[in-house]
Amino acid sequence: MSDRPNGQCGTRSAVLWTNQSTDCSLPRADDGQHEPLQHRGAVRRARACERTRDQVRMAKVKQVGLLAAGCQPWNKDVCAASGDRFAYCATLAIYVYQLDQQYNQFKLRSIMSEHKKTITAISWCPDDPDLFASASADNLLIVWNVAEKKAVARLDNTKGVPVSVSWCWNSADGVAFVSQRGPLYVWAYRGADPGVTVHKEAHSFLSDICLFRWHPTKKGKLVFGHTDGSLSVFQPGSKSQKHVLRPESLEGTDEEDPVSALEWDPLSSDYLLVSNLHNGIRLVDSEALTCITSFCFPSSAASVQCLAWVPSAPGMFITGDSQVGVLRVWNVSRSTPLDSFKLKKTGFHALHVLHSPLSKKAQSSSSPSKNQHTSSTSEAVPPPTLSQNRSFSLPPGHAVCCFMDGGVGLYDMGAKKWDFLRDLGHVETIFDCKFKPDDPNLLATASFDGTIKIWDTNTLTAVNTSPGNEGVVYSLSWAPGDLNCIAGATSRNGAFIWDVRKGKIITRFNEHGKNGIFCISWSHKDSKRIATCSGDGFCIIRTIDGKILHKYKHPAAVFGCDWSQNNKDMIATGCEDKNVRVYYLATSSDQPLKVFTGHLAKVFHVRWSPLREGILCSGSDDGTVRIWDYTQDACINVLSGHTAPVRGLMWNTEVPYLLISGSWDYTIRVWDTRDGTCLDTVYDHGADVYGLTCHQSRPFTMASCSRDSTVRLWSLAPLISPLLLNVLTEQPWEKVIGNTDTAMVPGAPPLLCGKVSRDVKQELDKLSGDVRDRKLRWFSECFSPPGGSGNLWDLVFVINGQDDSLLPPSYCKGVMHMKHLLKFKTSEAQELTIVKMSKFGGGIGAPSKEERLKEAADIHLRLGQIQRYCELMVELGQWEKALSVAPGVSMKYWKKLMQRRADQLMEEDNDDAIPTAAGGPPDRTGSLRGKHPAPQTNAVNHSSNDVEKRQQFHSLLHDVCAELAEWYFQDGCSVLAACCHLAVDNLKLAMASLIRGNELELAACVGLALGEAANQSTAYCLELLARKYMTPPTWTLSADLLKMIPGNRVLLVKLCAFYPGSPAEIQQLHQRCGLPASEDCGSLAEEALRDGDLFSAVELQLLSSEPERALQMGIRHVKEQLLGSDWTVDAVHPILDLLSYIRTEHLIMTKTTEARSELLILCGYIGALLAIRRNYASIVPALYEYTSQLMKRREVSVPLKIEQLSVELDAWRACSQTGRSPPTERQREEFSVLQRRLQPADPAVLVLSGADYVTGSNLPSHSDLQLSCFTGQRIQGPVFLLEDNKSAISLNDALMWAKVNPFSPLGTGLRINPF
Repeated sequence: MSDRPNGQCGTRSAVLWTNQSTDCSLPRADDGQHEPLQHRGAVRRARACERTRDQVRMAKVKQVGLLAAGCQPWNKDVCAASGDRFAYCATLAIYVYQLDQQYNQFKLRSIMSEHKKTITAISWCPDDPDLFASASADNLLIVWNVAEKKAVARLDNTKGVPVSVSWCWNSADGVAFVSQRGPLYVWAYRGADPGVTVHKEAHSFLSDICLFRWHPTKKGKLVFGHTDGSLSVFQPGSKSQKHVLRPESLEGTDEEDPVSALEWDPLSSDYLLVSNLHNGIRLVDSEALTCITSFCFPSSAASVQCLAWVPSAPGMFITGDSQVGVLRVWNVSRSTPLDSFKLKKTGFHALHVLHSPLSKKAQSSSSPSKNQHTSSTSEAVPPPTLSQNRSFSLPPGHAVCCFMDGGVGLYDMGAKKWDFLRDLGHVETIFDCKFKPDDPNLLATASFDGTIKIWDTNTLTAVNTSPGNEGVVYSLSWAPGDLNCIAGATSRNGAFIWDVRKGKIITRFNEHGKNGIFCISWSHKDSKRIATCSGDGFCIIRTIDGKILHKYKHPAAVFGCDWSQNNKDMIATGCEDKNVRVYYLATSSDQPLKVFTGHLAKVFHVRWSPLREGILCSGSDDGTVRIWDYTQDACINVLSGHTAPVRGLMWNTEVPYLLISGSWDYTIRVWDTRDGTCLDTVYDHGADVYGLTCHQSRPFTMASCSRDSTVRLWSLAPLISPLLLNVLTEQPWEKVIGNTDTAMVPGAPPLLCGKVSRDVKQELDKLSGDVRDRKLRWFSECFSPPGGSGNLWDLVFVINGQDDSLLPPSYCKGVMHMKHLLKFKTSEAQELTIVKMSKFGGGIGAPSKEERLKEAADIHLRLGQIQRYCELMVELGQWEKALSVAPGVSMKYWKKLMQRRADQLMEEDNDDAIPTAAGGPPDRTGSLRGKHPAPQTNAVNHSSNDVEKRQQFHSLLHDVCAELAEWYFQDGCSVLAACCHLAVDNLKLAMASLIRGNELELAACVGLALGEAANQSTAYCLELLARKYMTPPTWTLSADLLKMIPGNRVLLVKLCAFYPGSPAEIQQLHQRCGLPASEDCGSLAEEALRDGDLFSAVELQLLSSEPERALQMGIRHVKEQLLGSDWTVDAVHPILDLLSYIRTEHLIMTKTTEARSELLILCGYIGALLAIRRNYASIVPALYEYTSQLMKRREVSVPLKIEQLSVELDAWRACSQTGRSPPTERQREEFSVLQRRLQPADPAVLVLSGADYVTGSNLPSHSDLQLSCFTGQRIQGPVFLLEDNKSAISLNDALMWAKVNPFSPLGTGLRINPF
C-alpha cells in the first residue's frame, strides 16, 4: 500500500510591526491498517494550508470538549517525562501534559499524531526539555519540539521496527534506536555530519531485544535486555558481554523469560536493576557479572511489568505488578518490599518517576477541586490505606503510571494520592459514537481496541466499559428508548447485545460467520429489529432473539445501513459496488426497491434525513457526499470538497438543510444542502474522522470520533445563532419555528423544524402568565453544549425565588446555591449512612459500606456536624480520629467517648486501655481542623457571637467560590465559573464570566431572566451581540438588540453610522431606529455645534452624507484634551469610540488618509490604556507597539511621543507584572499618572476586569497550528485570522483587542468582529 506523502506548506504571519514566518508540517495519514477493507488504495492528502478568509475568521463550529485516549498496553517505552511535562502514547498519537503552575494541575497541552502505524517507543531528550523522539511500526522515527508542537526531524526508514529508542549520551543531536534483532543505529539528525551509523559492537545478537538503556553518567556504556532473559553489556574500552546474567532458574534451559524492565542505578557506574517477567527483580553488577540481590515478592503469582528508581531517595525504587495495579516500594538494602498498595484493579504497564519534585502551592488543602482525589480529567480512585508498616513514608516524588486497561495517572508518592488520573480511555481508532436515546449526557463509543465505552459528556469521564475484548468493534447502536442495551458489530466475532445495566453480553449473532460486520443498526421505530451489513455481501434483518427476517444479497461487501426515520419498513444500504440501495421489508422480495448509481468509488455510510421524507445521503471513497431523493429516483445534489474518502455522516435533527460529513482528509465539513455550499471546515482532528452524532434534545452539540483516538464535542450553535436571538428579542414564532418547505428555500434564514422545538412550543403554549424566562431557558439549553448550562439555569431560578421542590434531581450533583448547601449535603450524608442498614452491597465496583460511611463522615465534618462525624468514626473502628475532634463538641462528650473506648479495650483485655482511661484530651484537634477548615462552629455549645461566625462563614464561602470560579474559568469552563458566582448571589461576576468566555447569547438570556439586578451586564452583553450581528443580513437584528437597552440612542447612532447600505436602505434603518433622515443630519450637526454640544454634533455629522467631517471635529477635540495634563480616558474614549463607527468606505478614502491615521493612532493608544484598566495583560504590549509603529510610518500630528509610549509601557511592566526587578521611582510616578487617567468617571459604571478565555481555549488541536503575530508563539485554542488571510492571533486576544480598539491590528482601518 502506498502512503500519503507528508505535505509541507509555508504560511506568512505578518502584523503591522512584525513579519513572522513558519513552516507548517502536516500530519501523515493512515495506511489502512484499521480500515475494514483489505485494500484501501493510495489516498493523496491534498489539503490546503491556507484557508479562505471566511473559513477561519468566521469559524462556525466551536470545539467545546475533548476525551483523550488512554495509553497503549503493547510496547514498553510508551511513557516519558521531563521537568513539568509528561507524555504517553496511544496507538497512533502522543499526548503531552504540562503542569499548570497556578493550580498545580496537569493539563493536556498537545497531541502529536504524524505516525501512521503503532507507536513503539518514545524518549525525552535529557539535555533539552522541549525535545523528544518517537518511533513507530512504519519504520519512522520523529524528533518533536513540544513547545512549538511540531516535528523538527524525520527518519523515514529505520530498517526495521524500532522496539526501543534513547537519546545518545554524548549529543543532544543524536538518537539511538534498535529493532528486535539489532543492530543498534545512531541517528545524528542535525549538526555538521547528519546521518545514520551502526554501533560498532551492538549487533549479531542471538536473542531478540526487548529494550536498551544508556548509562546516565558513564559515557558510552549501555545494556540490552533480551527475550531469553539475558543481558548484553557494552562499554568503550572494555570487552563486550553478550547474553550474560540470565536468571539462575533459566540457566541450562531453553525457556524464555523476557526482560520487562531495565534501569541503571543512578548512584553507581556498574549496578543495574533488572526485571524479568516471571523471575522477578535482581540487582546485578554489570562489571563483575554477578547478581547482588534477588528481591522477593509476597506471592509467587506476582510478576513485575515495570520499575523505576526514585531520584529523591538514594537506593529506593518502585515496581508495578503486571496482574493487579499494586505499586511496591523497595530499597536495595533489603530483599522484601518496604510497602505496597493497590492503586487499580488492572495491572501496571509502565512507570516513570519525575526527576524533580513538583512545586506545590503553599496551601494545597485549599486547592479548589471537588475533592482532593479529583483531577480535571476524571475521577481518581481514593488513595490506598497504609499497610501495617505505618512508620514508613515515601519521599516526595511523582510517578507517571500507565495501566494495562489504558489508564494513565500521576501519583504523588509522598502524599499517597493521585494528582491526576485519566481512566478508561480508548487506546485505538474510534470508529463509531452514538448518544443514548433517552439521555443526551451519555455517549457510547466503539473502538479498534475491542471495547465499547460510555462517557458522561458533562464531566468528560468514562462511566462504563463493555466486558471483555471483542476484537475490533466497528459499529454500535443503542436500543430505542430506555432499554439500556447496546448492539455492537465486530470484525471477526459477529454481533452482540450488551446489557449495560447487567454489565454482560446477553445475545450474540453469528449469521455472517467470520466475516467482518461493518455496521449495525437497531430500528428505533420497531425495537425488535436489528440490521447488520457485512463483508460477505449480505444485509441481514433479524429480531433481537435471533430470528432472521430478511437476507439481502449484494454483489460485493456492504458497509453501511440505515433505517428510515419516517417508514419503519424501509432501510438503505451502501455497497462496495458504488451503489446505494433501498429495501422495503413489508414485501417478501429480496430485491431492492431502488438502486441509486452515480458514485465513482465504494459507498460507505448512508443516512436518511430525519426531517425530509424520502431524502437520504451517502458518503463515498470518491470524496463526495451525494443527496438522493427517493420520491424522484434521482441525485439532487453532489457535495464536493473532501480530498479523501468520506466516512462520518450526520443530518441535523432541527435544521433540515444542515448536513455534516467527516473524512480521511482529517476534516469535518458542514454543508448547506440547499445549494451545496460548504458553511465551515473543521481541522482539529489529527487523523481520519469516522463517526459523527448528535442527540435530538441537544441538536446543536455534535460528537466526533477519529483514528487519532479522541472523541471531540462541538457546538454547532454559531451556525444558527440568529435563531436564539430571535427568541431573545421576542420575534414572532414564524421566525423561529417553521416547516421544512419554508426552511429549504435557498437563502432563507434558518428555522427549527424538529421534534424538540415543537415540544418546547407546545409546553410554552400550555403555560399561563409571563413565560419569557421559561422560554429563554428551554431554548438556550437546547442550543448550549453540555458543561453546566442546566446547572446555571437552576441557579437563576433559585435566585428568582422558584420553589425548591421544582428543582431537578441533578441539581444536588452540580454547583448548588449557598442556601441549599447544608440541606442537600446533610441529606447526602444521611443517604450514604443508610448503607449500614442494607443487607446487600452495590455489586462489583461499587463502593464498600466502609467507604460510603467514611464519605458520609467527611461530609458531616465539613458541615461542622462534629458529633455525627465522631459516631461514624467509632462505627468504623477509627477511635483515634473520633477522639481527636471530640473536644470540638464539648469536653463532656469527649470524656464520655473516652470512657466508651476504655470500656471496649477492657473487654478486649487490652493494655492500651490504661493510658486511654487516664490521659488528658489529645493535642491534635487543631491540626485536624486545619485540614477541614469548615467546622469552626461548636455543634453543641453555641456562643454569643453566632452572627459574627455566620459572617465569617459567608465571607469564607464567597472566597472559596471566587477561587473555584477562577479555576473553572481558566480550565475553559466559563459557564461553571458563572455557576460558582451565582451560588453566592454574585450576579455581576457571574455575568462577567459568561461575557469573558464569549458566551454572549447565553449571557443575554440569563441577564434578562435575572432582571434589574443584572441590568448593566445585560446591556453590555446586548451591545456586544449587536456588534457581532452588524453584518448582512442581520442588521435589523442588531437594531432589535440595541432597542432592548435603556438609553440606547448613542448605540443606535453607531449602528446607523456604520451601516453600508444604499441611500434608501440607510433611510429605512434611520426610521426604524427613530433617527433623523441623513439629509437633515448635516444642518442639525451645525446647529448642535453652535450650541456647544460637540458630542451631538459628531453624532449627527456621522449620520449625514458627509461623515468624514465628523472625523475632523472629533479628532480635533481629542487632541486638545490630550494636550492638557489632567485628561482622563473616560473624557476622550466615548468620542473616539463614536468616530470608529464611521462607514468604512468613507474612512478609507484618499482624502481622509491623515484623519484615518490619526484616528487609528488615538484608538490604539487609548485602547492600550483601556487594556491596562481591564487587566488584558497579553495585548497591552501589542497595542503600544501598534501605536508606535503607526506613528513611525505615517505623517501625523498627534500630541503623543514614541519615547513617552515606551516609558509608559516599561512603567506598566515594572509595576504590574511579577517576577521583574523592582520599579524605579520614575516608573512609579509614571504608573501613578496612568492610574489617575484610568480612574472611572462614574464608579457605578460596569468595568469588566480579567482576560477573556473562550470555551475550547485549553483544547489542543492536532493539526491547525498557527503563530500569533503578537507573540510569535504557537496559538493554543481557537485562532482568529486577520483580513490579509495570513496573520493570525488567538481568538482570546482578538476579543480583548476588539473590546478596547475596534480597528484591525494590521492598521488597515478595517474593524474586526471576533464575537
